[in-house]
Amino acid sequence: MNKVDVSLIIFKNEVVKMLNFLEAIGNRIEILDRVDTWEEAVRIGGKLLEKDGIVEPNYIDKMIEVCKELGPYVVIAPRVAIPHARPEDGAKSFGVSLLVIRNGINFGSYNDPVYLVISFATPDKESHLEFLQELAEILQDSEKLAEQFISFKDKEEIKDYIKKFFSKVNT
Repeated sequence: MNKVDVSLIIFKNEVVKMLNFLEAIGNRIEILDRVDTWEEAVRIGGKLLEKDGIVEPNYIDKMIEVCKELGPYVVIAPRVAIPHARPEDGAKSFGVSLLVIRNGINFGSYNDPVYLVISFATPDKESHLEFLQELAEILQDSEKLAEQFISFKDKEEIKDYIKKFFSKVNT
């Protein structure tokens, strides 16, 4: 295999990552100025998943219940939370939603306030692993990412940013 072949393989892998990430989110992106509670934020993210048939209604309640039981462990980085529940709690397929909260919301974490609520569901314990790796890449500077996302006017700008991010990773 020559250098060009290797470059094409790397490029192909990055394009696949970008497409996987965008496919996982689909049109499940909402931008709000504010929410009153972290529970409301989780519920909105869950409703985006439910609307597309990715989860059953009880999955949303389970996401909130898990956060109450285990604390704000879902706030994985400054300004970012990834609420979820177990596959058996009503996940029908793999999917992700993104809620951008311009004024932020507190989950009770040292990483508060949260501006990006990335809810996800997976029907098994493996389907989401690749997505989490991609998420880790894009969240390397979560504070800068949150600043970018809260400045966007609509979900198309967010999708364009994701495309550009994975394009830069490749160069």
